[in-house]
Amino acid sequence: MLNNLRIFAMNHQKMSSLHINIMCCCKMRSFKKLKLHVPPGRNYSSLPVGLMGDDIKSLHSVISPPIAKIRNIGIMAHIDAGKTTTTERILYYSGYTRSLGDVDDGDTVTDFMAQERERGITIQSAAVTFDWKGYRVNLIDTPGHVDFTLEVERCLRVLDGAVAVFDASAGVEAQTLTVWRQADKHKIPRICFLNKMDKTGASFSYAVESIREKLKAKPLLLQLPIGEAKTFKGVVDVINKEKLLWNPNSGDGKDFERKPLLAGSDPELLKETTEARNALIEQVADLDDEFAELVLGEFSENFDMLPAEKLQTAVHRVTLARTAVPVLCGSALKNKGIQPLLDAVTMYLPSPEERNYEFLQWYKGDLCALAFKVLHDKQRGPLVFMRIYSGTIKPQLAIHNINGNCTERISRLLLPFADQHIEIPSLAAGNIALTVGLKHTATGDTIVSSKSSALAAARRAEREGEKQHGKSSEAERIFLAGVEIPDPVFFCTIEPPSVAKQPDLDQALKCLQREDPSLKVKIDPDSGQTVLCGMGELHIEIIHDRIKREYGLETYLGPLQIAYRETILNSVRATDTLDRTLGDKRHLVTVEVEARPAETSSATPVIEYAESVTDDLLKVSQEAIENGIHSACLQGPLLGSPVQDVAISLHSLMIHPGTSTTMVSACVSRCIQKALKKADKQVLEPLMKIEVTVTRDYLSPVLADLAQRRGNIKEIQTRQDNRVVIGFVPLAEMMGYSTVLRTLTSGSATFALELSSYQAMNPQDQSTLLNRRTGLT
Repeated sequence: MLNNLRIFAMNHQKMSSLHINIMCCCKMRSFKKLKLHVPPGRNYSSLPVGLMGDDIKSLHSVISPPIAKIRNIGIMAHIDAGKTTTTERILYYSGYTRSLGDVDDGDTVTDFMAQERERGITIQSAAVTFDWKGYRVNLIDTPGHVDFTLEVERCLRVLDGAVAVFDASAGVEAQTLTVWRQADKHKIPRICFLNKMDKTGASFSYAVESIREKLKAKPLLLQLPIGEAKTFKGVVDVINKEKLLWNPNSGDGKDFERKPLLAGSDPELLKETTEARNALIEQVADLDDEFAELVLGEFSENFDMLPAEKLQTAVHRVTLARTAVPVLCGSALKNKGIQPLLDAVTMYLPSPEERNYEFLQWYKGDLCALAFKVLHDKQRGPLVFMRIYSGTIKPQLAIHNINGNCTERISRLLLPFADQHIEIPSLAAGNIALTVGLKHTATGDTIVSSKSSALAAARRAEREGEKQHGKSSEAERIFLAGVEIPDPVFFCTIEPPSVAKQPDLDQALKCLQREDPSLKVKIDPDSGQTVLCGMGELHIEIIHDRIKREYGLETYLGPLQIAYRETILNSVRATDTLDRTLGDKRHLVTVEVEARPAETSSATPVIEYAESVTDDLLKVSQEAIENGIHSACLQGPLLGSPVQDVAISLHSLMIHPGTSTTMVSACVSRCIQKALKKADKQVLEPLMKIEVTVTRDYLSPVLADLAQRRGNIKEIQTRQDNRVVIGFVPLAEMMGYSTVLRTLTSGSATFALELSSYQAMNPQDQSTLLNRRTGLT
């Protein structure tokens, strides 16, 4: 009866629109289909506590928790390890969804895009906010597919901790290595969750060993599984020596019981757990001096007497120092092990104040935030995700964008919940917010309260820099590090259905580029066509699909092309003179350059100046010279692809007084293109690292197919009953590979691709490519 009254009260409040405004972010669905995930027994409201029961949280308690109670975490893993299913269970058990969503059914909260639901994969990272046992958790579910690596990168940039999810039957896979390296780069503490313990072939010991061997990490076993594969029924809490068993008759996994391990009922399990606990204590003592003193002092005789709280605190310190990773296990799909994982997130991962951000000292509590993601909504315009490092954000607040050197106003402030958002009055440091009204802010921009605040921070950084190093370059550190955007490897032309629709297509691509910085759009100078550059076949396909669904444009894609590079094989010199009179001004430049292969691989040209080029001349024209060199290397003489691995030496430069810098750039650029044409030229093609997981029965046809694709097999590993083929193969040979692999292996094999490097093509393949490009074949 009480529950019915609560539901009635919540519905009544929702209808009267008191303090709550739930909106759809990317795609406005029809009202009938809109699933409002209103948390049962919880409400974002400022109504007095007690009006609808003790469970209801006041607006203030949910929106502004103490910073020590905030956790900003991400879920990261290889494709199909179970990230989205784990996120779905977390939301259910924390009371923020009424039913368990399923990736296969296409009704999960964080996979809300139509393409995600159809394909059963995560494409965009999605942010959700919930609370667990008094802690406020901002969680981001990231993609696992290599085409969307940038999505993972920009989210990890703003997180304080991460949960790495593993398939217990596969252990560490290709994309796991990639996301682990990204987390290392941003110095993010993490915990490991061995998912799919109920899957045939699941092996706890194998998965732990693969973490130790492949990730070079030290696993701390906080749990042991009770059974594996079909016999998996629960986990053992090693620290407290308790077993957690889930009720087999409970459909949603909410009911589980925690029982102490007793010598009478579980002698074998107790012995195994005691050994595991002693090993854990020794491991942590080796890594943490404070804990080692405690263990060697009071508890050296009997580890059993060591309190669980002391061990948990030590594990927290070790996790923060990133010297080891706690390991837990369970099965998200079968609803086992998620509640202890949530406890581990709040217990072992850091709060924002436990992460050391050096730049905060320059701001002295003023607003400092990083825009890490932009979404475009047709009704409200750009929605900008921000991580607040210091200060407070409020609606109608004017903010200054350091990177764009512009001032904008935040019109509304929202709390993210996948594609639905709750309007809030303010948000303090340590949180992730969603802002409406910023027209010019892009991914990676640093946001402060005002221009004067930025200048004051720069002055503080300069003074500190002069004290420490005797130089003022420290001022640059007031910029928060943005996101490194990888170079695209695929490109194709895109055409609107008619010339009249070209402005609509340009606008759609502009919005999509702002959302996804890894998507590049350029105009072909010869044909005038629009060219899409992306990270892979799937990436381009998704962009094409989004233009159709979200912007209503039936576009046509040209054939996919590979992003080749060019280089030169020998040293050549060239001279050029530009003599032009514009109006009453004479512009005269004479230049001599040498182009040669660079000693080390470099995507941009290495620039050197001869002694004969005077410093006075360089002061005036160095920027123009370098602009000319860079623009000349954007289009090589063979395919019009960028030129890399070259060194350019400027031997002489004569400039007539009054000559414009534009003319200097044009002359230098023309001279270098002349030199590049004279040199022996070489096409470089992208080489991909490939990892194919296949059963023993289909290994031979897979190897034979890779050999036909000019593949170079490095090793074949054994993973449980499967074989993992690791090698390198040119990207040009991988078009449509997923379809071929499915056919060869009856759909049982999986593969992962990652850009390794650019390698020289052999003369025969290069000749074939050039003939095809010039229309001779």
